[in-house]
Amino acid sequence: MIRKGMLSDYFEGVAVKKLSAVETSPATSNQHELNGTAALRKIFGEDDRKHLPARFIWLGADQEGMASESSISWYDARRKHPARTEYRLYYPTNEVTGMMAADDIFFLAMKRDGAAVVVITPSNSTILNQLLWLFGLEKQPDLEFVTQSVGGNTDAELDFAARYILNELGIELEETATDELDALIEPFGTSFPTTRIFSSLAQGSLPEISPASDNADKVLMAWLDREEMLFRRLERRIVSEQLAAGFMQQGEADVDGFIRFSLSVQNRRKSRAGQSLEHHLEKIFLERGILHSRGAETENRHKPDFLFPSIEAYNDTKFPASELCMLGAKSTLKDRWRQVLTEANRIPNKHLLTLEPAISEQQTSQMQQASLQLVVPDRIHTTFNHAQQGWLLNVEQFLDMVTKQRH
Repeated sequence: MIRKGMLSDYFEGVAVKKLSAVETSPATSNQHELNGTAALRKIFGEDDRKHLPARFIWLGADQEGMASESSISWYDARRKHPARTEYRLYYPTNEVTGMMAADDIFFLAMKRDGAAVVVITPSNSTILNQLLWLFGLEKQPDLEFVTQSVGGNTDAELDFAARYILNELGIELEETATDELDALIEPFGTSFPTTRIFSSLAQGSLPEISPASDNADKVLMAWLDREEMLFRRLERRIVSEQLAAGFMQQGEADVDGFIRFSLSVQNRRKSRAGQSLEHHLEKIFLERGILHSRGAETENRHKPDFLFPSIEAYNDTKFPASELCMLGAKSTLKDRWRQVLTEANRIPNKHLLTLEPAISEQQTSQMQQASLQLVVPDRIHTTFNHAQQGWLLNVEQFLDMVTKQRH
């Protein structure tokens, strides 16, 4: 079994607070300072800690964002007073703090290496739900100033959902079982194979898993986990080689070349994740003998990810609409779920499978109003609140529904 790592491998403590006007407005705030509570002292200690490196991240309601490298300082404003203490957390003005508004959420995570990650996000956003779930703070609805150390009962294994959230924050995780992974990707050298080949490699590397007879939720997540680890290992090899070669052109730094390479890395990650999900779902459908069409064109040149039982049945006006089904597949959701609403006009009630954890209740309510049923692998259900979990379908339930629909 490959060890996936623990949250405590990366973080030592977290703090979260709903910001007030006095803490955000340039006209009223005291140079971006938060008063230090007793709980904060458990994270930072008694000594002053000046100019700690910090990455500030703004993530909006649909996870549109920006980041800024800056710093934070923890200090006792009355250090010289013989009897009084007045601890404060100071953060300088930067692009991210300049966007803060009253009722936004200030989320601070202290890393093991002494650096900090500060996330600013609106209330009731998906990323806030994800962070509260990740650090075990879901039962803190008021967010007046909650702090918590990471470890013991508050530790968590970095499973798929946890890694998803950390990736959203730009945190690169350490690799494990590198010898086993290297042996699997050795035939590719320093070139990426097609996404279909890579997905097949992940599936074949887990022969103990049977998509025909094992639980579909467990099969899908096992394949996705394995492919992600293989991809990141090969990506690291390829990127390391390019970085060692450098970015020089005619004796000068090739800045444009470096930017193009960086963008290609990010774009490959995004496109691979979506195609990987579709490949693994298709394999499960085939092994289960579930009739479907993948990427077939419907009205206005739309191409839903999967149609059941087939595009031929969909185009046959005599075929009962009640026996048709559509499934969109998006590894990350954000606000893109609305795209699937127009992809198959004959099917009023649509289904969408996603891997995104802890989607906000506001978003899932909008989906229900739009007759869109969310399908989420069973392992990710626990990131949603209790009311949402009662509405979600898992993969096995979706397959059961599609199978019964034709009988």
